[in-house]
Amino acid sequence: MISIILKHWKMIFFWGLFFASVSIGASILFPRQYSADSQILIITRDRYGVDPYTQAKAAERVGENLAQIMKTADFYNKVMDSAHTFDKDSWKNISTERLRRKNWQKDVLANVVYGTSLMKITVYRDTPQEAIALSNAVTQTITARGWEYVGGDVVIKVVGDPLASRWYARPNFVMNGMFGFLVGAFLAALWVIRYKKHHVFGS
Repeated sequence: MISIILKHWKMIFFWGLFFASVSIGASILFPRQYSADSQILIITRDRYGVDPYTQAKAAERVGENLAQIMKTADFYNKVMDSAHTFDKDSWKNISTERLRRKNWQKDVLANVVYGTSLMKITVYRDTPQEAIALSNAVTQTITARGWEYVGGDVVIKVVGDPLASRWYARPNFVMNGMFGFLVGAFLAALWVIRYKKHHVFGS
């Protein structure tokens, strides 16, 4: 099997490049967006002297809850009602509430960095400036009003100001190209193996 693949590596490589080109070409059709990343620190205040490990685990659970809360309509409304300046009209002009919520959940993401009590927040917008503006609004809203969702014994602090990507974060042309290449090479290798086996046994 390996010998068959090595013998026809040029054809396999060609089809890998072909699929990579198709994948990159298809990516051009999608809207291009920049990202902005920020970090917040979650500190759980305990009155009974719980050990640091338990506190860190508690902070992770709080972060997981907040990451889900940030997807909700209630949090969206809090960001929209905030005094922070960003392009609110682009959100309010979305035709339906269902599409608005779908776009919010797609463009505002949060995940916990386990073992650190940190949560990374990533937002996507059409320009680096707008990505930073929205990221500031989201992080400031969660730090100022996150206690409403998790209680008052939690401190939420911004430790990493928003940093915009230098190039488009969506679509990811490099990753899409690599994925297309792997798919093309795999399909070509599979076809070569099956064809040669059929040819040998058929003869």
